[in-house]
Amino acid sequence: MLELTDVHVVHKARSGGLFARDRVYALTAANLTVNPGETVGVVGESGCGKSTLAKVLVGLQRPTAGTVVFRGQDLWALKESQRRALIGSSVGMVFQDPSTALNRRLPVRQVLRDPLNVHGRGTPAERDARVRELLELVGLPRSAADALPGQLSGGQRQRVAVARALALEPDLLIADEPTSALDVSVRAQILNLLLDLKERLGLALVFVSHDIQTVRRMSDRVVTMYLGRIVEQAPAQAVPLGARHPYTRALFSATPGLISPINPIPLVGAVPSATRPPSGCPFRTRCWRADDPCAAEMPAARTDDDHLFHCHHPVAAGATDVELIQERV
Repeated sequence: MLELTDVHVVHKARSGGLFARDRVYALTAANLTVNPGETVGVVGESGCGKSTLAKVLVGLQRPTAGTVVFRGQDLWALKESQRRALIGSSVGMVFQDPSTALNRRLPVRQVLRDPLNVHGRGTPAERDARVRELLELVGLPRSAADALPGQLSGGQRQRVAVARALALEPDLLIADEPTSALDVSVRAQILNLLLDLKERLGLALVFVSHDIQTVRRMSDRVVTMYLGRIVEQAPAQAVPLGARHPYTRALFSATPGLISPINPIPLVGAVPSATRPPSGCPFRTRCWRADDPCAAEMPAARTDDDHLFHCHHPVAAGATDVELIQERV
């Protein structure tokens, strides 16, 4: 359905003097496919490029280099009107904070009608019927149509955001940290809603989150990002013990489980700056396996069945966290 090939996103940022400009390497050499009906989870530390990747997928961010192909068409080779029509009607996006993603001055009815109006879907009566259908779809009462976003709870606002993303019956839904601004008690409701809608509507879903245990449980495939690069793609059932990249193993080892205690693999040093990424493998400055070849060049993609990773010295499949901690020490 959607394919990214060698996509780069570089921003210019002011630094130092009046005319000085730093280059921020937000996304580097990203290759990713999303198949119909598949759930792809994207994980990584803050600033690793997850939201930039989401914006590229939904056509909100133009790549500096590389191609984004949706249903066989290169998005950025199309005219703007063609691109808006293609993406707007086929891809929906749920943003991180519903309190800023929704226009506070518009009632929910108008928020949900706007995509229908912009794309000229149906008659006025059919649009009103679609608004009622959307409210029911996300579990909101009809009375919510006349409310302003500020009159709703955080969970209700996010349900409105989900309903708006589904207004044009898209085939692909991008959810960028959809629960991070919500209370813990509400998060499960929104996650269950997304899973239910995915199954009922046959959606492909790209789920971006810091909550990597949730990503693992919701996804068919887990994509790990570090400093603007996709360093590993693995089937969800293979993570964490089947993960081959040291960073993926360290990331999952630092997350609490319901039964086992946290036993993190220690990483030394801060995450490098995206304006001056290290040479070679971006993780080498914190990796206990790094050596001269890691500094010399970025590891080429290596595949093992449907598992892809970039590492000169991958972790053995099945290695335990205790073994890796002992190796690190």
